[in-house]
Order: sequence, then C-alpha cells, then structure tokens
Amino acid sequence: MTKQILLVLQSLWAMERRQPDGIERSVDQNIEMIREAGFDGISASCTNPARVAELGRALAGSGLAVEGMCFPQTIDHLKAAIDLARHLDVLHLNVQPDIRPRRVADCIALLEGWMRLAQDADMPIYFETHRNRMTTDLLFTLDLMDQVPEMRMLADLSHVLLGREFWYPISDEDEALVRQVLDRSWAFHGRVASREQIQVEITFPQHKMWLDLFLGWWKYGFKSWQRRAGAEDRLTFACELGPQPYAISDRQGNDTTDRWTEALLLKSLVRNLFESAASDAHSSLGNGSRP
Repeated sequence: MTKQILLVLQSLWAMERRQPDGIERSVDQNIEMIREAGFDGISASCTNPARVAELGRALAGSGLAVEGMCFPQTIDHLKAAIDLARHLDVLHLNVQPDIRPRRVADCIALLEGWMRLAQDADMPIYFETHRNRMTTDLLFTLDLMDQVPEMRMLADLSHVLLGREFWYPISDEDEALVRQVLDRSWAFHGRVASREQIQVEITFPQHKMWLDLFLGWWKYGFKSWQRRAGAEDRLTFACELGPQPYAISDRQGNDTTDRWTEALLLKSLVRNLFESAASDAHSSLGNGSRP
C-alpha cells in the first residue's frame, strides 16, 4: 500500500554554530550528525560550485535527500543553480527571488521565465515567502499568486508573521491570508517567530503560544497538501533554526538555547503533525465526509 510521505530535512545553514569560541564543524561532521539523528535529508544552497562539489562528496552513501536553495536575480542565475543542483540530485529547488520590484507587473515576466526554464529542465521549483526578497510582503505575494496561478510556494511563515507584525490572537482576516499561502504551498521551512522576533526559543514556556500557532498553521498546510498531492508524493519540511543573528544571543554572545536540541524536537513535532493530519483525513473519508 502506497502513501504520502513527509521528509524532514535539516538546514545546513542552521548547523553553523557562530559562537564566541569560534569552533565550527566540518561538512562531513554535520552530514553525519544529521544522518545519525534520523533526519531524512538536508537543505543546502546550490550557488557555489566548490561548495556543491564538497557537499556531494560528503553526501555520498549517506542516503540523505537534498533540497536545493538559490537566490536568483536573473533567468541565467536560475539556470546556473539548476546545473549545480543536478550534481546533488535535489528533490526541488527553493527559489528566493533576490529582487524587490515595487509593482507586481514588473515581476510577472521573470516569474514566468523561471518557471519555463525549470519546466524545460524538469526541475521542480518553489518560491519561498521571505523578507527582503520579491516575496517580502504577504499582500504583494498574494497578488503575485493571483497573477501567476502556476506559481508554487514554499511556506516559511516566520517571515509572514514578522513581516506583517500580526497581533495575537490572530484575527480571522489574517488567518485567511495565511491560509491562502498554505493552500498553494508544496514545501515548508520551519522556525517559530513572534510578531517582533524572527526566531524564538521553542522550549521557553513564554513562547508556547507562538509554537502552538505555528503547529496549527503547519497542520492546516499538511492537510491542504495531502488533498492536492498524488498518492505517492513526498512533502519536505526543513528545520531551519538559524544561527545568529536569527538566534537570540545572551550578553556573552552565546545562543540562549541549544538549537540542535530544538531542531530534534521540531522534527518529532512535525512528523506527529503529518501523521495526525493524515489520520484526520482518513477519518473524514470513513465518515463519508470530504477531507
């Protein structure tokens, strides 16, 4: 019996320590650490040929899946990223468009050009909601989605929440806006934000309300994807608890929490969410209801 699968990835960027002691692990050490912890794969940049070659050697025989990331400003930039991504046999490319036009009309030709290029190359691409990119503003991004219906999104809702500085509790209007993104999302990046901070410590009790908010959004997104995707499709969720300045630091310049421990917790939480979402759907079908 086939079924839809969630692949939980760990961001290589999030493996950077950036602590006062200056110690950083090697690529090989990070890959082994991720594999031994039970992640299904990694999320990594596909922009630097030497870095991609090093990563390819480290991944050999690991069995880890790869999500590629790129930050194109032109059509040729995406072509170069696709060429590099092939060396890692990526599942898809996460595109952060590194331009900031003021008008939706100025974005359409570039978006359509990227999608044509990706289709010709048989490379799935998803456009990430991200600050300081073409998708920096939620309302602007929703307008882009309306104008380019084939545009598939990658939901990083931390940027959405922080960028719009939503009040808590979330209003019905804001919830509806977020759900529009989730209903077009085909992959996820995971961290928890507050309305004032891009990344809060998910193990701190004062942040539980934000963690619960994101868990609710992700479960809705998983359910939406499960309805839209094929019976054997794979969904990716990349744990992306970034280093400083994303991570909050103390007076000595150390992270205020163990991001690796929190990544392991996040991995467990989202796997449980995905199974719960699937169970809810099966229960609805069993009762004769639409999922």
